[in-house]
Amino acid sequence: MHMGTQTESGMEELARSGKLAEKLLKKLDALAGGKVLIIGDCMLDKYVAGSVERISPEAPVPVLKVEREWHLLGGAGNVARNVADLGGKPYLLTVAGEDGAGEMLAGLLRDCRVELGLVRTRERPTTVKTRIIAANQQVCRVDHEDDRPLDGVTLERLGALLAERMAEFPVVIVSDYGKGVVTARLMEMLRAASKSMANPPMILVDPKTRNYDLYTGVDIITPNTKEAGEGAGMKPVGREGILAAAEALFRRLQLRHLLITLGPEGMALFERQDHALHIPTFAQKVYDVTGAGDTVIATLGLGVASGLSLIESCVLANYAAGIVVGQVGTATANLEQLREAINSLPKPEARLWLNHGAG
Repeated sequence: MHMGTQTESGMEELARSGKLAEKLLKKLDALAGGKVLIIGDCMLDKYVAGSVERISPEAPVPVLKVEREWHLLGGAGNVARNVADLGGKPYLLTVAGEDGAGEMLAGLLRDCRVELGLVRTRERPTTVKTRIIAANQQVCRVDHEDDRPLDGVTLERLGALLAERMAEFPVVIVSDYGKGVVTARLMEMLRAASKSMANPPMILVDPKTRNYDLYTGVDIITPNTKEAGEGAGMKPVGREGILAAAEALFRRLQLRHLLITLGPEGMALFERQDHALHIPTFAQKVYDVTGAGDTVIATLGLGVASGLSLIESCVLANYAAGIVVGQVGTATANLEQLREAINSLPKPEARLWLNHGAG
């Protein structure tokens, strides 16, 4: 598959000197209008919040007096929302049921200025995750879903939309939440469409552990530390553990690049198997990590689609993730927040972790 980045040596030097932030400020406006195709599992996140003042007489369980309900986009929908809020032009390919939740999902996406290729089906319900919150604490989650792999007419309709529009986009994001949209057949369709193009897009994947073998040969995957370890068959601890897990993932999947998000430790970018750069976190406060992975891959994808280098896009994604973990619930960052964060936060220097196979 196409590798859509430029030579990184100059960017790497800027990142390691802490001066890349200044360059990013000049490039933020380039994100406006960047085109990204997102394909994957979309879901509706429902929140039911209230207070608990008594125990039920029917069973020893608390009774929630509901005070507020709201809905947010989850999964691939949240990735698309992140792209749109940063000024990009997302096109989302996904599946929803022929039900009320599917209607609400479509409405929320249109409200967020997301162009939608939505395949509706009677064969499965729209995925809905309902979170019950009492005194600002989540006490229960109720899932409505059918996570069997897509097949038949629904999958073929989705693949036809992909083949029809893919040539318009420099970047494709596969958002795999394990709810059945991302299958071996879908990835075959993606590869076939890519191979038929003179200028194929860069393909990014937010992975689901059980589907790792579906991602062979993509340009970059963005696992967190736990997911990277699961894909590598080990539990990575510290720098050496991350490097070992990365080596195993490169060997297993024949990747071009790899980005491992490290939570409060930032992220590790492997431009190649033998070259890694550690980018410290820019988060000031961490309230909720929900959706942070969506923000990372959305910002990374939009950056590359808008002409930023891989390192520039990763640093920008790190700033964006630092913003959203400081908010409660699935959140996004916008250009003004990014500009403010880059201007006001300290400029941490990236550190070379690996070069030409040497630690």
